[in-house]
Order: sequence, then structure tokens, then C-alpha cells
Amino acid sequence: MGRTRCWTTLALGLALYGCASHKATAPAYSPPGAVQGSTLGVASWYGPGFHGRRTANGEIYNQEDLTAASPNLPLGTMVAVTNLNNGRSVVVRINDRGPYVKGRRIDLSHRAASALGMIDPGTAPVRIDVLSVRSRRPFASTRYRYYVQVGLFTNRAAAQRLRDSLAPTYPDVAIDHIKAGRRRYYCVRMGGFATRYEAMSRAHRSVGLRLPIIVGRE
Repeated sequence: MGRTRCWTTLALGLALYGCASHKATAPAYSPPGAVQGSTLGVASWYGPGFHGRRTANGEIYNQEDLTAASPNLPLGTMVAVTNLNNGRSVVVRINDRGPYVKGRRIDLSHRAASALGMIDPGTAPVRIDVLSVRSRRPFASTRYRYYVQVGLFTNRAAAQRLRDSLAPTYPDVAIDHIKAGRRRYYCVRMGGFATRYEAMSRAHRSVGLRLPIIVGRE
């Protein structure tokens, strides 16, 4: 699994995984100067042996975040990674360098690997789409903002229906538009929240919705 990988999953009782119809999480962020395009390759993942260490961009690696290491993509780039074995996708932020194993194109956090359903095999063939993201609304400027994703669709009408059903209860629900080459995704999410605790509290309260809930960070 590239750099000795193992991890523990986040015990939240939430659906912390993607699926073909509800796929990825997407921050409202457009990386300046990011290279557009898609590539195919093999993904691996890395975990507790690196938790708490400093990453290539100076952050402290947090295995609960949706991040990844890439040998060549600019740090800060947002990419959608799709597991070609099962169609699951997740959006991650590049904050580290690697993997250092020939033939592998990206090294995912355990959280991201769990979303793709590739924990047990350790690796998976993937498509990597560099994203440009246009958010419906800016978030207040803090160092990080957290959000709760409740669905990601390729069909705008389906995303709008979910958003409209949640809006009377959750006024901060919105749809983010994500472009990946010719592909377009519609991410329904709530937030942003100033702290992970606030986002987790909302996620716990939303478990009864029976949606594929994922907590992420910008």
C-alpha cells in the first residue's frame, strides 16, 4: 500500500463513503493555476504512520481529512478521484508529495480511500480529474472551513430536489458546481462551519436522513 499503510476508520455511525449516484465531496475552492485534465493510474493510501507529521505544504497530516499526495500536481490542487472498479468518487486536496512506488499516481488519506472502497485491496485503478470549482456563495474567511456533504450528482435536477427538500430545515444547504473536464458534478452540502466539532454535530443530527454523509474541509 505504498509507505506502510493502515488506518482506523472514523467511528461516527455515519455513511462515510461514496456511491455511483452520490459520489464525491467538493470544496468551494478553485486552485490558481491548476492544470486541467484527466489521467488514469493506480491509487494507494497511507495512514497512521504519517498522522501528525508535516506534509509537503507545511500542514500537519490529519488522517481524517480528505487529502492526498501527488508526485506532480501543484500543492493545493483539488482533484476528483474515481475508483474504476466500482464507480465511487471522492474529491481531495493535494497537500503532500508521493507515492514513491513505480506506477502509482496518487496516495490517498485513509478517509478518502474508505470513500472509494479500496481499504482492503490497498490499491485501485482510478481516474484523476483536476477540478475547477465555482461555488454559489463564498464562505467567510477563516483558516479552514468545514462542511457536510449530503450528496453529489451528475444530474442538476436531482441535486436541486435534494437541496429543496433540506432547505426548510437547514437554511445553509447549497449546491456547488464542479467541473472536471467535460464532466459536471452538483454537490449538495451544508455549511461552512468554523470548526470540525460544529460540522460533526450537524452530521450526527443528519444521520436520520439516510444520506451518504461526509464531513470535509476546505
